[in-house]
Order: sequence, then structure tokens, then C-alpha cells
Amino acid sequence: MIKRELYLNQIRPFIGRPVIKVFAGIRRCGKSGVLRLVADELAERGVDSRNIVYMNFESFEWIDIQDARSLYSFIKKKIAETEGKVYLFFDEIQEVNEWEKAINSFMADFDADIYVTGSNSKILSSELATYLAGRYVSFHITPLSFGEYLLFHGISSVQDDRMVLSSEFLKYLRSGGFPGTHIADYSQEEIYKLVYDIYSSVILRDTVQRYGIRNVELLERTVKFVFDNIGNRLNAKNIADYFKSQHRKIDTNTVYNYLNALQGAFIIQRVPRYDIKGKEQLQTNEKYFVGDLSLIYAVMGYRDRGISGALENIVYWEMRRRGYDVFIGRQDELEVDFVGIRRDEKIYVQVTYRMESESTVSREFAPLLAIRDNYPKFIVSLDDVWQDNVNGVRHRHIAEFLLAEDW
Repeated sequence: MIKRELYLNQIRPFIGRPVIKVFAGIRRCGKSGVLRLVADELAERGVDSRNIVYMNFESFEWIDIQDARSLYSFIKKKIAETEGKVYLFFDEIQEVNEWEKAINSFMADFDADIYVTGSNSKILSSELATYLAGRYVSFHITPLSFGEYLLFHGISSVQDDRMVLSSEFLKYLRSGGFPGTHIADYSQEEIYKLVYDIYSSVILRDTVQRYGIRNVELLERTVKFVFDNIGNRLNAKNIADYFKSQHRKIDTNTVYNYLNALQGAFIIQRVPRYDIKGKEQLQTNEKYFVGDLSLIYAVMGYRDRGISGALENIVYWEMRRRGYDVFIGRQDELEVDFVGIRRDEKIYVQVTYRMESESTVSREFAPLLAIRDNYPKFIVSLDDVWQDNVNGVRHRHIAEFLLAEDW
């Protein structure tokens, strides 16, 4: 297990503080691993093992604890056997009915430092906000970044070796970032089978069951349509119109509900548009990206024609990991792939497959050159040779961009 320092650095300031630490993300993305890393760090700091309580509610060991009352009773007995602050780790807490009530009581009744994980954004729903208002901090855990993928495979110090870097990036592009697919030397086919099982679990448990969806076949058709349009502008009406053209009756509200459920399960993520000149968020023609590219390959197979959207998908999540709020940018009639905003900082990123011609160069640079401010601007591509900078707009190979410590 690698140390996921990106998340640990975010979490450390809150260790021991009277706020609940909530780790949310798609199933098998590594939330349990981050939870274990925090518990291990506490042990290294000298916390008595009896004061660290770890419960994974996907394990049969805790099958009898299914509601807030039984969870509270168990923890109360555990705490009675200890002295001093206790550290409570609850993995996949959404499996416990009305878990929010138990967590709220632990905060009120005991000297406890609490950490929870969940695989559905309902873990951050209005119910949680009602019970724990102002007393929790959330962290979105994602599958492995490219940098973490390299660490996972014991590859380091490759930044100066362009050929190795490019080769490893292409492997990452095709295999995705679910940690469980990198614990052994799996073939591509085996990876996609493992990921398809994750996908099936997420669809059934975190989408169909949790949101009460009855037409599973239509839900999966919606998934495939979104997967086939990663990186394209999309909305519920587009999808409903497509189904109608296929003689499948579905209304826009139903599609909208499906998209919300899929986003709630972290399968997809909606990215709104942003008017760069007006500095305001726009409400139409957003894009959707997938929680991990391997989900697309597991469901639909790997296709080279989707590489531009795939590259955008990877860059989007890297920006999110680094704490940026990310938008699709509009500059007059031109589109910027990503505008990242982090407090008083901004970054603009254009993503393309290759700079194959002068027309491509002009098309990709034009939106960034039209922006009249001094924030960083990047063109990111798979080009191994073409690395020119133009009037402050920097061009980087995508692997180098992803591994850069600072943009």
C-alpha cells in the first residue's frame, strides 16, 4: 500500500480536531486504504491500539450492526474499556441505517475523533448537513492519479526519461486507476473484467437500490450514451432526444434523475460552463466526465477514437485532486477546455491529442491567447517533440503536466 500523501496532507490538519472527517468516492477507489493510512499514522504517533476502533461495514464481521442504535451500543461498550480520546473509523458507513444519528451522539457523548467513508454522495446529503452542520469536513477520494500509479508500480525518477514516461502514461491511460487492478500483473482483459464487477456493484447498490430506479436497462443505456460522449457538451435534453430518435420513450426529467443518480454514485461528474469575461457560471451545455476511464473500457471496450475525451478526463481529475473548482470555459465564441479556480488563483488548460498541423496549433492556442490576464495557461497533448511556448502559453506533454509539482 502506497502512502497517498495528497490526501494525507489534506487530512492531517484535522486529525484530533472536533470535526468528522468524511471520505467519499466511488467503490474501490482507495477510501479504505486512506482510512488505514490515517489509523496507521495515529499508531505511529503512539496512540494505544485499544483506542483505535476500525469497522468495515462491508465485512460479515459487522453484519449484526445495521442501525444507529446497535452501532451506538457497540461503541459505547468499546469506549468504556479505554481511557482518553478514542479514534473511530467507519468504512462504508452508509450500510448502517440512520448512521448520522449515531455519529452525532458520539460527538456529543464521548471524547472521540471520527472518520467515515461512503460510496455515495448521499453521505454528504441534506440529512448529514442537518445532523452535523458545521461539524464535518469532506474529502473526495479518487482512483490513482498518474503519479500514484507510478508509485504503485515502484517507478520513480522517470521525469527526465521522456520515452519511459510516455510509455507508462499510455499504460495508465488504458488501465485506469482503480488500486485493485494494479496489485498484480493483470492483463488488459483481466483489468476490464475486475472493473466491470466494480461497475456492476455501483450500478446495483449505489444507483438502482439507493435511488429506487426501476428501469435498469434504460439506466444502463444512459450510462453508455454518456460514456460515448465524454468530453462533448451534453445535457438531459440531448439524451432524451437521442432515445426518442431510437423510438425509446423517455422524458427529460427521467434522464435528469438518472444523471443525478450516476453522479451521486461517483460514476460520472458534471462540469458546468463558465463565462471567462463575465466571470459567471453558465447553466447550459455542460460536459460530463467519468470517475475512472477504465469504467468506459470495461463497459464498451477500448477505442482509440475516444482518446481526446480520455485525455480531458485525466486532466480534469488531476485539477480536482489539486483543489481546483473546474469549469468549461467560454471566451466570446471560443471554448477553453478547463478553467480551474482555487481561492484567488486561476489556471487555463487546453487539451488536445496531437499538434499535427498549423491549423491545429492555431485552433488550440487561439482561445488561450484571447484571455487577457496573467494566470498560467497550458496546452496539454501527447506530443513528444513539439514543446513550443507562444506568448506565455506553455505547451506540455500530458505526463509531464500531470507530474509537475506546481503549475
